[in-house]
Amino acid sequence: MKYFRTFIYAAIVLILSVIQAKAQDHENVPDTDLSAERELSVADSLTIANLKDSLEVARLSEANTRMELELLKFKIESADSIKREEMRQRVESLRATTKGVPVVVESDTLYYLYAGYESYTPQQRAKMTQEIIEKLGSKITLQPDSVSIDKSETLSTILYKGEVIATISELDAIWAGMSQDSLAVVNRGIIVNELARLKAEHGFWVMVKRILLVVLIIVGQVLLFKLTRWLFRKLNRRIEAMKDTKLKPFMVHNYELLDTQRQVNLLLFLSKMFRWVVMALQLLITVPLIFAIFPQTETLANTILGYLWAPVKSILSGIIDYIPNLFTIFIIWLCIRYLIKLLRYLTSEVQNERLKIPGFYPDWALPTFNIIRFLLYAFMIAMIYPYLPGSDKGVFQGISVFVGLIISLGSSTVIGNIIAGLVITYMRPFSKGDRIKLDDTVGDIIEKTPLVTRIRTAKNEIVTVPNSFIMSTKSINYTTSSRQFGLILHAEVTIGYDVPWRVVHQLLIDAAQRTSGLLDDPHPFVLETGLNDWYPVYQINAYTREPYRMSQIYSELYQNIQDCFNEAGVEIMSPTYIATRDGNASTVVDDPNPPIRRK
Repeated sequence: MKYFRTFIYAAIVLILSVIQAKAQDHENVPDTDLSAERELSVADSLTIANLKDSLEVARLSEANTRMELELLKFKIESADSIKREEMRQRVESLRATTKGVPVVVESDTLYYLYAGYESYTPQQRAKMTQEIIEKLGSKITLQPDSVSIDKSETLSTILYKGEVIATISELDAIWAGMSQDSLAVVNRGIIVNELARLKAEHGFWVMVKRILLVVLIIVGQVLLFKLTRWLFRKLNRRIEAMKDTKLKPFMVHNYELLDTQRQVNLLLFLSKMFRWVVMALQLLITVPLIFAIFPQTETLANTILGYLWAPVKSILSGIIDYIPNLFTIFIIWLCIRYLIKLLRYLTSEVQNERLKIPGFYPDWALPTFNIIRFLLYAFMIAMIYPYLPGSDKGVFQGISVFVGLIISLGSSTVIGNIIAGLVITYMRPFSKGDRIKLDDTVGDIIEKTPLVTRIRTAKNEIVTVPNSFIMSTKSINYTTSSRQFGLILHAEVTIGYDVPWRVVHQLLIDAAQRTSGLLDDPHPFVLETGLNDWYPVYQINAYTREPYRMSQIYSELYQNIQDCFNEAGVEIMSPTYIATRDGNASTVVDDPNPPIRRK
């Protein structure tokens, strides 16, 4: 419409210029040509009249065209209005379920985008806007007031010196609930404020201040490191000086577990470890502090601080939440502890025979106490288990099942020995210190454990016997009866029938009375255990209360028997010796104590 009107005005101006030129030419022609000029003037008048008619027609046509364009524009605006209303209603229906995409610059949310534009999604538009704003904000020569708005028929564009920052479409305006122009003005103000903030943060002097602050923090940290080292060196010197003053050897049952030098070394090691921990904590505070100075690394600083604070917070909250369970565990432990103390007191009373229970021996007191204590601890663990942290977790339960399975599969023999140890304890076949004979082993009991029993033989050999083996083997106790009745030691000799039995009896009794360790009361006695073809068998029996010296007593008894019989001139027969007196020499020794010849 605008171009058509311009064309009409140009045509009219051209026609008027031609007419004026012809009139001037007419004034300059001679009189002889007047008639011809009149004819031309009449023709020009007709032409002008025709042109005026054409101009009127053109004006009328222009008015009609303008009316048609106005009508078309009205129809288009009406259609756009209807379309806009439909889009608005659709947006309203989607508003409750649609989440906008934030345009975030350095953790600062500027505004939200709900719609894409052309081939760009809202996420891509938000990211591009964020990158452009951050790029502009890092410029030292930034001028936020240079941000402008360029508007076209379908799009409003926010620019900074020709560079596109953001775009606003009609659909964005519908989502914002305002006109496109108003939304462009609002977003421009937000972007200008953000750029002004970024300029304040990334300006030259601000950057210089931040660098100086970083340098100051680093210098302070170096000085703090030096101070820490100086303090710990001083602490180490004090620890070394304590070696000869305050430190004393740490004894456990007369065993020097830690002497003063080892204590000094341990304290120095702990001091060194503590120094590294302190320096590490200083770095963990300093490094995030440096990162927090610069906006670009502020997020990293928050992340590092989160790594430090998250476990601490978790531990503290866990401890606070666990206090009721901890109180319950403490009550259970306290009750079991004092119950065990009561049982220990009763055990000591029974052991010392101040408290006598019919049918309950004093040596049963300690093993019974150990069994009851074990059961009480097992009961305490069973009660405490549900209150332990992590007891309801699958991993914790799986480990418990695995440990129980390993114990059940690999401890059948161990359990058998433990059961046998308990049975042996209450059977009381022997006690610690008793001399026994177990199978072909003779020795003293030196240790009884739930699994094995250890015996020291007369040759100082230590024999370890599983308790399950003791249960299936006959054992002889030489000590138990010797305390009350005395142990009878016996030895057999064979004497010929030519010697009166009364003489043999007396000689054997004399030999027993000469032997140290054998008792005169009860009196030794002799038993005749056999009358063989060539000799009778005599058995001397004597009492002793020293079963631990059995080997020495037997050796001395045999020596005294030989001496007594040799002194009496009585020959001791061996089972295979045939006594013939046809010139054979007697077996009696002339001198029982012959001199020893030395080479």
